[in-house]
Amino acid sequence: MSRGEKLNKKNLIINPFIIMGVSTIFIISCIILSIPLYIGFILGISFTMIILIKSGYNMKELMDINVSAIIEVKSLCLIILLIGATTSIWLSSGVVPTIMYYGFTYMEGINFLVAAFIIMVIVSVFMGTAVGTISTVGIALNGIGMGLGIPIEVMIGVLVSGAFIADKISPLSGLVNLIMATVDRNYKEIVKGLLVTLVPLLIITAIIYYIIGLKYTSGDYSQLLFYKNAISDGFNTSLILLSLPVVVIVLSMIGINSILTISMGLVIGTILSIVFQHMTLFKVIEGILFGYHGNTSSQQLNDMLVSGGMFSMIEVILVVIGGVVLVKLFEKGGVLLPLMDKLMSGVKSKTSLILRTGFISSLMTVITCDQTVGIILPGRILQDKYKEFKLDNAVLARTISDTGTIIAPLMAWNVNSFIIKSIVGISANQYAPYAVLCYICPLITIAATFILYGKNNAIS
Repeated sequence: MSRGEKLNKKNLIINPFIIMGVSTIFIISCIILSIPLYIGFILGISFTMIILIKSGYNMKELMDINVSAIIEVKSLCLIILLIGATTSIWLSSGVVPTIMYYGFTYMEGINFLVAAFIIMVIVSVFMGTAVGTISTVGIALNGIGMGLGIPIEVMIGVLVSGAFIADKISPLSGLVNLIMATVDRNYKEIVKGLLVTLVPLLIITAIIYYIIGLKYTSGDYSQLLFYKNAISDGFNTSLILLSLPVVVIVLSMIGINSILTISMGLVIGTILSIVFQHMTLFKVIEGILFGYHGNTSSQQLNDMLVSGGMFSMIEVILVVIGGVVLVKLFEKGGVLLPLMDKLMSGVKSKTSLILRTGFISSLMTVITCDQTVGIILPGRILQDKYKEFKLDNAVLARTISDTGTIIAPLMAWNVNSFIIKSIVGISANQYAPYAVLCYICPLITIAATFILYGKNNAIS
Protein backbone atom coordinates (compact mmCIF):
# COMPACT_ATOMS: atom_id res chain seq x y z
CA MET A 1 0.00 0.00 0.00
CA SER A 2 1.59 3.29 -1.06
CA ARG A 3 1.37 6.52 0.84
CA GLY A 4 -0.49 8.00 -2.10
CA GLU A 5 -3.41 5.72 -1.39
CA LYS A 6 -4.16 7.90 1.57
CA LEU A 7 -5.91 10.36 -0.71
CA ASN A 8 -9.45 9.21 -1.42
CA LYS A 9 -11.26 10.22 -4.58
CA LYS A 10 -14.45 10.25 -2.57
CA ASN A 11 -15.25 11.45 0.92
CA LEU A 12 -16.79 8.98 3.33
CA ILE A 13 -20.17 10.08 4.69
CA ILE A 14 -19.17 8.96 8.21
CA ASN A 15 -15.92 8.85 10.17
CA PRO A 16 -13.71 5.86 9.17
CA PHE A 17 -13.27 5.04 12.88
CA ILE A 18 -17.02 4.44 13.11
CA ILE A 19 -16.88 2.05 10.16
CA MET A 20 -14.11 0.05 11.83
CA GLY A 21 -15.83 0.21 15.20
CA VAL A 22 -19.20 -1.03 13.96
CA SER A 23 -17.61 -3.86 11.96
CA THR A 24 -15.55 -4.92 14.98
CA ILE A 25 -18.67 -4.88 17.19
CA PHE A 26 -20.43 -7.21 14.74
CA ILE A 27 -17.53 -9.68 14.94
CA ILE A 28 -17.10 -9.56 18.72
CA SER A 29 -20.87 -9.85 19.25
CA CYS A 30 -20.86 -13.14 17.33
CA ILE A 31 -18.25 -14.50 19.74
CA ILE A 32 -20.17 -13.35 22.81
CA LEU A 33 -23.50 -14.69 21.51
CA SER A 34 -21.98 -17.93 20.13
CA ILE A 35 -23.13 -17.09 16.60
CA PRO A 36 -20.99 -18.38 13.69
CA LEU A 37 -18.16 -15.90 13.27
CA TYR A 38 -18.57 -15.54 9.52
CA ILE A 39 -21.98 -13.94 10.18
CA GLY A 40 -20.16 -11.07 11.89
CA PHE A 41 -17.90 -10.63 8.88
CA ILE A 42 -20.87 -10.69 6.51
CA LEU A 43 -22.57 -7.97 8.56
CA GLY A 44 -19.34 -5.94 8.66
CA ILE A 45 -18.88 -6.30 4.89
CA SER A 46 -22.51 -5.34 4.22
CA PHE A 47 -22.32 -2.29 6.48
CA THR A 48 -19.03 -1.14 4.94
CA MET A 49 -20.31 -1.59 1.38
CA ILE A 50 -23.47 0.40 2.15
CA ILE A 51 -21.37 3.27 3.52
CA LEU A 52 -18.98 3.16 0.53
CA ILE A 53 -21.86 3.11 -1.98
CA LYS A 54 -23.55 6.05 -0.25
CA SER A 55 -20.17 7.82 -0.35
CA GLY A 56 -20.07 7.52 -4.14
CA TYR A 57 -18.31 4.24 -4.78
CA ASN A 58 -19.67 2.08 -7.59
CA MET A 59 -21.23 -1.29 -6.74
CA LYS A 60 -19.37 -2.99 -9.58
CA GLU A 61 -15.95 -1.85 -8.39
CA LEU A 62 -16.75 -3.01 -4.86
CA MET A 63 -17.89 -6.42 -6.12
CA ASP A 64 -14.69 -6.65 -8.17
CA ILE A 65 -12.76 -6.07 -4.94
CA ASN A 66 -14.69 -8.86 -3.25
CA VAL A 67 -13.96 -11.27 -6.09
CA SER A 68 -10.27 -10.33 -6.22
CA ALA A 69 -10.00 -10.85 -2.46
CA ILE A 70 -11.45 -14.35 -2.76
CA ILE A 71 -9.05 -15.17 -5.60
CA GLU A 72 -6.17 -13.81 -3.51
CA VAL A 73 -6.77 -16.31 -0.69
CA LYS A 74 -7.57 -19.37 -2.80
CA SER A 75 -4.21 -20.97 -1.98
CA LEU A 76 -4.67 -20.29 1.74
CA CYS A 77 -8.15 -21.83 1.63
CA LEU A 78 -6.73 -24.94 -0.04
CA ILE A 79 -4.06 -25.19 2.65
CA ILE A 80 -6.71 -24.91 5.37
CA LEU A 81 -8.68 -27.77 3.78
CA LEU A 82 -5.49 -29.83 3.57
CA ILE A 83 -4.75 -29.15 7.25
CA GLY A 84 -8.15 -30.63 8.13
CA ALA A 85 -7.32 -33.66 6.00
CA THR A 86 -3.82 -33.96 7.49
CA THR A 87 -5.11 -34.14 11.05
CA SER A 88 -7.34 -37.07 10.06
CA ILE A 89 -4.62 -38.92 8.17
CA TRP A 90 -2.09 -38.60 11.00
CA LEU A 91 -4.67 -40.26 13.24
CA SER A 92 -5.97 -42.96 10.89
CA SER A 93 -2.47 -43.99 9.79
CA GLY A 94 -1.46 -44.60 13.39
CA VAL A 95 1.23 -41.88 13.40
CA VAL A 96 -0.27 -39.94 16.30
CA PRO A 97 -1.10 -43.07 18.34
CA THR A 98 2.48 -44.31 17.76
CA ILE A 99 3.99 -41.03 18.94
CA MET A 100 1.68 -41.16 21.96
CA TYR A 101 2.62 -44.80 22.67
CA TYR A 102 6.35 -44.10 22.76
CA GLY A 103 5.76 -40.76 24.43
CA PHE A 104 3.96 -42.47 27.31
CA THR A 105 7.04 -44.67 27.69
CA TYR A 106 9.77 -42.06 27.63
CA MET A 107 8.03 -39.01 29.10
CA GLU A 108 7.44 -40.51 32.54
CA GLY A 109 8.92 -38.39 35.32
CA ILE A 110 10.04 -35.48 33.12
CA ASN A 111 8.66 -31.97 32.98
CA PHE A 112 6.50 -32.52 29.92
CA LEU A 113 5.41 -28.90 29.47
CA VAL A 114 9.00 -27.77 28.93
CA ALA A 115 9.72 -30.77 26.68
CA ALA A 116 6.61 -30.12 24.58
CA PHE A 117 7.45 -26.41 24.28
CA ILE A 118 11.01 -27.12 23.08
CA ILE A 119 9.82 -29.79 20.62
CA MET A 120 7.22 -27.42 19.16
CA VAL A 121 9.77 -24.60 18.80
CA ILE A 122 12.20 -26.83 16.91
CA VAL A 123 9.61 -28.50 14.67
CA SER A 124 7.81 -25.24 13.86
CA VAL A 125 11.06 -23.55 12.79
CA PHE A 126 11.77 -26.47 10.44
CA MET A 127 8.19 -26.67 9.11
CA GLY A 128 7.68 -22.91 8.81
CA THR A 129 4.00 -23.02 9.74
CA ALA A 130 2.44 -22.62 13.17
CA VAL A 131 -0.97 -24.15 12.46
CA GLY A 132 0.65 -26.89 10.40
CA THR A 133 2.83 -27.86 13.35
CA ILE A 134 -0.15 -27.84 15.72
CA SER A 135 -2.23 -30.00 13.36
CA THR A 136 0.49 -32.66 13.16
CA VAL A 137 3.08 -32.97 15.92
CA GLY A 138 0.91 -30.80 18.15
CA ILE A 139 -2.02 -33.20 18.29
CA ALA A 140 0.33 -36.05 19.24
CA LEU A 141 1.91 -34.03 22.05
CA ASN A 142 -1.54 -32.95 23.20
CA GLY A 143 -2.55 -36.60 23.45
CA ILE A 144 0.51 -37.40 25.56
CA GLY A 145 -0.16 -34.38 27.77
CA MET A 146 -3.77 -35.36 28.36
CA GLY A 147 -2.60 -38.89 29.17
CA LEU A 148 -0.33 -37.38 31.80
CA GLY A 149 -3.32 -35.58 33.30
CA ILE A 150 -2.44 -32.11 31.98
CA PRO A 151 -5.59 -30.01 31.31
CA ILE A 152 -6.17 -29.47 27.61
CA GLU A 153 -6.22 -25.67 27.91
CA VAL A 154 -2.76 -25.71 29.52
CA MET A 155 -1.41 -28.13 26.93
CA ILE A 156 -2.75 -26.19 23.95
CA GLY A 157 -1.37 -22.94 25.40
CA VAL A 158 2.09 -24.53 25.50
CA LEU A 159 1.76 -25.87 21.95
CA VAL A 160 0.61 -22.49 20.62
CA SER A 161 3.55 -20.75 22.31
CA GLY A 162 6.04 -23.09 20.68
CA ALA A 163 4.36 -23.25 17.29
CA PHE A 164 4.10 -19.51 16.71
CA ILE A 165 7.86 -19.14 16.86
CA ALA A 166 7.58 -20.23 13.22
CA ASP A 167 5.80 -16.99 12.31
CA LYS A 168 8.52 -15.07 14.12
CA ILE A 169 11.79 -16.57 12.91
CA SER A 170 11.44 -19.53 10.53
CA PRO A 171 13.01 -18.79 7.11
CA LEU A 172 10.26 -20.99 5.61
CA SER A 173 7.43 -18.94 7.11
CA GLY A 174 5.33 -16.93 4.69
CA LEU A 175 4.97 -14.17 7.29
CA VAL A 176 8.73 -13.93 7.91
CA ASN A 177 9.28 -13.63 4.17
CA LEU A 178 6.51 -11.03 3.98
CA ILE A 179 8.25 -8.98 6.69
CA MET A 180 11.58 -9.22 4.83
CA ALA A 181 9.99 -8.07 1.58
CA THR A 182 8.06 -5.27 3.29
CA VAL A 183 11.03 -3.70 5.13
CA ASP A 184 13.58 -4.59 2.42
CA ARG A 185 15.97 -6.57 4.63
CA ASN A 186 17.42 -10.06 4.14
CA TYR A 187 17.01 -12.99 6.53
CA LYS A 188 20.44 -12.55 8.15
CA GLU A 189 19.70 -8.91 8.98
CA ILE A 190 16.24 -9.78 10.31
CA VAL A 191 17.48 -12.62 12.53
CA LYS A 192 20.30 -10.51 13.96
CA GLY A 193 17.71 -8.01 15.14
CA LEU A 194 15.29 -10.65 16.38
CA LEU A 195 17.85 -12.34 18.65
CA VAL A 196 17.81 -9.30 20.94
CA THR A 197 14.35 -10.28 22.18
CA LEU A 198 14.13 -13.94 21.06
CA VAL A 199 16.78 -15.34 23.43
CA PRO A 200 15.32 -13.86 26.65
CA LEU A 201 11.82 -14.71 25.38
CA LEU A 202 12.60 -18.43 25.02
CA ILE A 203 14.41 -18.59 28.36
CA ILE A 204 11.66 -16.82 30.32
CA THR A 205 8.90 -18.85 28.65
CA ALA A 206 10.70 -22.14 29.35
CA ILE A 207 11.16 -21.18 33.01
CA ILE A 208 7.45 -20.37 33.37
CA TYR A 209 6.45 -23.68 31.80
CA TYR A 210 8.94 -25.51 34.01
CA ILE A 211 7.30 -24.01 37.09
CA ILE A 212 3.77 -24.81 35.85
CA GLY A 213 4.89 -28.27 34.75
CA LEU A 214 6.17 -29.25 38.21
CA LYS A 215 2.55 -29.90 39.13
CA TYR A 216 2.26 -32.63 36.51
CA THR A 217 5.53 -34.56 36.88
CA SER A 218 4.28 -37.02 39.49
CA GLY A 219 1.07 -38.37 38.00
CA ASP A 220 -0.56 -41.78 38.10
CA TYR A 221 1.45 -43.75 35.54
CA SER A 222 -0.82 -46.78 35.82
CA GLN A 223 -3.22 -44.75 33.64
CA LEU A 224 -0.48 -44.43 31.02
CA LEU A 225 -0.08 -48.20 30.96
CA PHE A 226 -3.82 -48.48 30.37
CA TYR A 227 -3.58 -46.03 27.46
CA LYS A 228 -0.60 -47.89 25.98
CA ASN A 229 -2.49 -51.16 26.07
CA ALA A 230 -5.53 -49.50 24.50
CA ILE A 231 -3.37 -48.08 21.70
CA SER A 232 -1.81 -51.51 21.13
CA ASP A 233 -5.27 -53.05 20.87
CA GLY A 234 -6.65 -50.40 18.52
CA PHE A 235 -3.62 -49.68 16.30
CA ASN A 236 -0.59 -51.38 14.80
CA THR A 237 2.22 -49.20 16.10
CA SER A 238 5.61 -49.18 14.41
CA LEU A 239 8.61 -46.89 14.17
CA ILE A 240 8.14 -47.08 10.38
CA LEU A 241 5.05 -44.89 10.83
CA LEU A 242 7.31 -42.07 12.00
CA SER A 243 8.54 -41.84 8.41
CA LEU A 244 5.52 -39.62 7.71
CA PRO A 245 6.48 -36.77 10.08
CA VAL A 246 10.13 -37.15 9.03
CA VAL A 247 9.23 -36.75 5.34
CA VAL A 248 6.95 -33.77 6.02
CA ILE A 249 9.58 -31.98 8.11
CA VAL A 250 12.37 -32.68 5.61
CA LEU A 251 10.28 -31.45 2.68
CA SER A 252 9.46 -28.29 4.65
CA MET A 253 13.14 -27.78 5.52
CA ILE A 254 14.27 -27.91 1.89
CA GLY A 255 11.64 -25.36 0.92
CA ILE A 256 9.09 -27.47 -0.95
CA ASN A 257 5.78 -25.67 -1.51
CA SER A 258 3.40 -26.10 1.45
CA ILE A 259 0.56 -27.43 -0.68
CA LEU A 260 2.83 -30.02 -2.32
CA THR A 261 4.35 -31.00 1.05
CA ILE A 262 0.98 -31.51 2.71
CA SER A 263 -0.36 -33.37 -0.34
CA MET A 264 2.60 -35.75 -0.34
CA GLY A 265 2.04 -36.30 3.37
CA LEU A 266 -1.58 -37.22 2.65
CA VAL A 267 -0.53 -39.75 0.01
CA ILE A 268 2.01 -41.36 2.36
CA GLY A 269 -0.50 -41.30 5.22
CA THR A 270 -3.13 -42.98 3.05
CA ILE A 271 -0.69 -45.78 2.16
CA LEU A 272 0.26 -46.22 5.83
CA SER A 273 -3.42 -46.33 6.83
CA ILE A 274 -4.11 -49.12 4.33
CA VAL A 275 -0.92 -51.13 4.98
CA PHE A 276 -0.56 -50.81 8.77
CA GLN A 277 -4.12 -50.19 9.98
CA HIS A 278 -5.82 -52.36 7.31
CA MET A 279 -8.27 -49.62 6.37
CA THR A 280 -10.01 -49.58 3.02
CA LEU A 281 -9.35 -46.69 0.66
CA PHE A 282 -13.00 -45.68 1.02
CA LYS A 283 -12.65 -45.48 4.83
CA VAL A 284 -9.49 -43.39 4.54
CA ILE A 285 -11.14 -40.95 2.14
CA GLU A 286 -14.22 -40.81 4.37
CA GLY A 287 -11.98 -39.87 7.32
CA ILE A 288 -10.18 -37.22 5.27
CA LEU A 289 -13.47 -35.61 4.24
CA PHE A 290 -15.68 -36.02 7.30
CA GLY A 291 -13.24 -36.66 10.13
CA TYR A 292 -11.73 -39.56 12.02
CA HIS A 293 -12.74 -41.09 15.36
CA GLY A 294 -10.52 -43.44 17.34
CA ASN A 295 -11.78 -46.93 18.05
CA THR A 296 -9.87 -48.30 21.03
CA SER A 297 -10.94 -49.94 24.27
CA SER A 298 -10.63 -46.58 26.09
CA GLN A 299 -13.39 -44.03 25.53
CA GLN A 300 -11.19 -41.32 27.06
CA LEU A 301 -8.44 -42.15 24.58
CA ASN A 302 -10.97 -42.19 21.74
CA ASP A 303 -11.99 -38.68 22.73
CA MET A 304 -8.38 -37.60 22.18
CA LEU A 305 -8.12 -39.29 18.79
CA VAL A 306 -10.71 -37.20 16.97
CA SER A 307 -10.53 -34.88 13.99
CA GLY A 308 -13.15 -33.09 11.93
CA GLY A 309 -11.65 -33.59 8.47
CA MET A 310 -11.87 -31.21 5.55
CA PHE A 311 -15.56 -30.39 6.01
CA SER A 312 -14.89 -29.07 9.51
CA MET A 313 -12.73 -26.37 7.91
CA ILE A 314 -15.53 -24.86 5.79
CA GLU A 315 -16.47 -22.36 8.49
CA VAL A 316 -12.80 -21.43 8.90
CA ILE A 317 -12.56 -20.73 5.17
CA LEU A 318 -15.65 -18.52 5.32
CA VAL A 319 -14.03 -16.56 8.16
CA VAL A 320 -10.79 -16.18 6.19
CA ILE A 321 -12.63 -14.95 3.10
CA GLY A 322 -14.75 -12.60 5.21
CA GLY A 323 -11.68 -11.13 6.89
CA VAL A 324 -9.81 -10.53 3.64
CA VAL A 325 -12.83 -9.01 1.87
CA LEU A 326 -13.49 -6.66 4.80
CA VAL A 327 -9.87 -5.50 4.88
CA LYS A 328 -9.87 -4.92 1.11
CA LEU A 329 -12.98 -2.77 1.46
CA PHE A 330 -11.31 -0.85 4.29
CA GLU A 331 -8.33 -0.21 2.01
CA LYS A 332 -10.55 0.88 -0.89
CA GLY A 333 -12.36 3.38 1.29
CA GLY A 334 -9.19 4.65 2.96
CA VAL A 335 -10.48 3.53 6.35
CA LEU A 336 -7.18 2.32 7.83
CA LEU A 337 -4.77 5.12 6.94
CA PRO A 338 -6.49 7.89 8.94
CA LEU A 339 -6.08 5.66 11.98
CA MET A 340 -2.36 5.31 11.18
CA ASP A 341 -1.96 9.08 10.95
CA LYS A 342 -3.80 9.59 14.22
CA LEU A 343 -1.67 7.03 16.04
CA MET A 344 1.64 8.39 14.69
CA SER A 345 1.02 12.00 15.67
CA GLY A 346 3.32 13.35 18.35
CA VAL A 347 6.16 10.81 17.92
CA LYS A 348 9.32 12.61 19.04
CA SER A 349 11.79 9.90 20.09
CA LYS A 350 13.09 6.48 19.07
CA THR A 351 11.41 4.89 22.05
CA SER A 352 8.00 6.38 21.31
CA LEU A 353 8.36 5.44 17.63
CA ILE A 354 9.12 1.78 18.40
CA LEU A 355 6.38 1.51 21.03
CA ARG A 356 3.88 3.18 18.72
CA THR A 357 4.90 0.78 15.93
CA GLY A 358 4.17 -2.19 18.16
CA PHE A 359 0.81 -0.78 19.15
CA ILE A 360 -0.18 -0.05 15.55
CA SER A 361 0.88 -3.50 14.34
CA SER A 362 -1.05 -5.15 17.17
CA LEU A 363 -4.12 -2.98 16.61
CA MET A 364 -4.17 -3.80 12.89
CA THR A 365 -3.93 -7.50 13.69
CA VAL A 366 -6.83 -7.16 16.12
CA ILE A 367 -9.02 -5.12 13.76
CA THR A 368 -8.36 -7.08 10.57
CA CYS A 369 -8.33 -10.54 12.22
CA ASP A 370 -5.09 -11.48 10.48
CA GLN A 371 -1.39 -10.66 10.75
CA THR A 372 -0.89 -9.54 7.15
CA VAL A 373 -2.17 -5.96 7.49
CA GLY A 374 -0.37 -5.69 10.85
CA ILE A 375 2.83 -6.34 8.91
CA ILE A 376 2.30 -4.49 5.64
CA LEU A 377 0.70 -1.25 6.85
CA PRO A 378 3.27 -0.20 9.50
CA GLY A 379 6.07 -1.96 7.62
CA ARG A 380 5.65 0.18 4.52
CA ILE A 381 4.37 3.44 5.88
CA LEU A 382 6.75 3.87 8.83
CA GLN A 383 10.04 3.34 6.98
CA ASP A 384 10.53 7.07 6.43
CA LYS A 385 10.01 7.67 10.15
CA TYR A 386 12.62 5.06 11.03
CA LYS A 387 15.04 6.65 8.60
CA GLU A 388 14.33 10.06 10.15
CA PHE A 389 15.21 8.72 13.61
CA LYS A 390 18.25 6.84 12.25
CA LEU A 391 16.80 3.42 13.11
CA ASP A 392 17.48 0.47 10.84
CA ASN A 393 14.55 -1.30 9.22
CA ALA A 394 15.64 -4.46 11.05
CA VAL A 395 14.34 -2.78 14.22
CA LEU A 396 11.05 -2.13 12.44
CA ALA A 397 10.91 -5.80 11.43
CA ARG A 398 11.65 -6.97 14.98
CA THR A 399 8.98 -4.72 16.47
CA ILE A 400 6.31 -5.96 14.07
CA SER A 401 7.35 -9.59 14.60
CA ASP A 402 7.30 -9.21 18.40
CA THR A 403 3.87 -7.58 18.53
CA GLY A 404 1.30 -7.80 15.72
CA THR A 405 2.59 -11.13 14.41
CA ILE A 406 2.94 -13.01 17.69
CA ILE A 407 -0.32 -11.97 19.41
CA ALA A 408 -2.59 -13.33 16.66
CA PRO A 409 -3.60 -16.63 18.34
CA LEU A 410 -4.70 -14.87 21.55
CA MET A 411 -7.89 -13.44 20.01
CA ALA A 412 -10.88 -15.72 19.44
CA TRP A 413 -11.90 -13.87 16.27
CA ASN A 414 -8.47 -14.11 14.65
CA VAL A 415 -8.11 -16.47 11.70
CA ASN A 416 -5.24 -18.33 13.40
CA SER A 417 -7.13 -19.03 16.61
CA PHE A 418 -10.17 -20.07 14.61
CA ILE A 419 -8.10 -22.67 12.75
CA ILE A 420 -6.61 -23.85 16.05
CA LYS A 421 -10.09 -24.26 17.50
CA SER A 422 -11.06 -26.42 14.53
CA ILE A 423 -8.01 -28.61 15.13
CA VAL A 424 -8.03 -29.01 18.92
CA GLY A 425 -11.63 -28.20 19.85
CA ILE A 426 -11.09 -25.35 22.31
CA SER A 427 -11.19 -21.59 21.75
CA ALA A 428 -8.59 -18.91 22.37
CA ASN A 429 -10.54 -17.81 25.45
CA GLN A 430 -9.57 -21.12 27.07
CA TYR A 431 -5.93 -21.57 26.01
CA ALA A 432 -4.81 -17.92 25.78
CA PRO A 433 -3.93 -17.57 29.52
CA TYR A 434 -1.38 -20.37 29.04
CA ALA A 435 0.06 -19.23 25.69
CA VAL A 436 2.51 -17.18 27.72
CA LEU A 437 5.05 -16.60 24.94
CA CYS A 438 2.48 -14.69 22.91
CA TYR A 439 1.95 -11.97 25.50
CA ILE A 440 5.40 -12.05 27.15
CA CYS A 441 6.98 -11.27 23.79
CA PRO A 442 5.50 -7.73 23.47
CA LEU A 443 6.44 -7.05 27.10
CA ILE A 444 10.06 -8.04 26.42
CA THR A 445 10.05 -5.75 23.38
CA ILE A 446 8.90 -2.84 25.51
CA ALA A 447 11.58 -3.59 28.12
CA ALA A 448 14.29 -3.98 25.47
CA THR A 449 13.29 -0.68 23.88
CA PHE A 450 13.75 1.25 27.12
CA ILE A 451 17.03 -0.57 27.85
CA LEU A 452 18.46 0.08 24.38
CA TYR A 453 17.18 3.60 23.78
CA GLY A 454 16.03 5.00 27.12
CA LYS A 455 13.43 7.76 27.34
CA ASN A 456 15.25 10.80 26.05
CA ASN A 457 16.34 9.96 22.51
CA ALA A 458 14.70 12.60 20.36
CA ILE A 459 16.46 13.54 17.16
CA SER A 460 18.37 16.79 17.23
